[in-house]
Amino acid sequence: MDWRAQILRIYWDDDPQPAVECPIGDFFALGWNKYAHVNSLAVCVNPGSAFNCYWEMPFSSRARLTVTNDGIERRTLYYQIDYTLCEVPDDAARFCAQFRRVNPVPKGDVVTILDGVVGRGHYIGTVCAWGVNNGGWWGEGEVKFFIDDDGEFPTICGTGTEDYFCGSYNFDVGGQYTEFSTAYAGMPQVLRPDGTYRSQQRFSLYRWHLTDPIRFTTGMRVTMQALGWRRGPRYLQLQDDIATVAFWYQTLPLAPYPVLPDRDDREII
Repeated sequence: MDWRAQILRIYWDDDPQPAVECPIGDFFALGWNKYAHVNSLAVCVNPGSAFNCYWEMPFSSRARLTVTNDGIERRTLYYQIDYTLCEVPDDAARFCAQFRRVNPVPKGDVVTILDGVVGRGHYIGTVCAWGVNNGGWWGEGEVKFFIDDDGEFPTICGTGTEDYFCGSYNFDVGGQYTEFSTAYAGMPQVLRPDGTYRSQQRFSLYRWHLTDPIRFTTGMRVTMQALGWRRGPRYLQLQDDIATVAFWYQTLPLAPYPVLPDRDDREII
């Protein structure tokens, strides 16, 4: 299944800008077109292609959900959407999700997870699909949250990629990367070389800020360093394949999103 070829879009009320624009697999924390069990509070993925979502998604007058198949194969989609008719305040924050991919990361650049947000709201989660292009450790980079009027220095600066995704020391148990899936964080996918075509290690990760939302008043920017280790030890600036999804709530109207990468630029190769 080419889950990168199916695009989920969600529009709130009369806003022409989709609040959600994301490949199906990445939205559900599976970035590499391969099934893995995801067992979290926000989303769960169950055998063999049951994608379930529990994000709260308020709207005032109407909502529109679309799924576009950009792939070359015909697909059948089954779905159920539950909703409640109730009063929603005019200034209620709307659910948003935005996909980005950079492949490879230009040497020395940081990965932008979210930028250009204007409004009031709170950040609620990150999904990352990381394809490694070197043979060593890849998760040393800091995740940084620039809130409102932050300049050079962010309000929140993490201690490392694996720490942000609630793991530690290479996600290592007994000398092996170890998959895990919990209520708030996980690494449900570890794709290992198979000796033929699957030649690189690839990882899918998620982190939900359900009990620790990161609030902003006027705007938000989120970045992540792509850092590994050289011998020494010295930092190695990585040039990896990194796709992310940012999840947040904010008041309308939405600022325009970056243009979604086309099918070739989303394709997993």
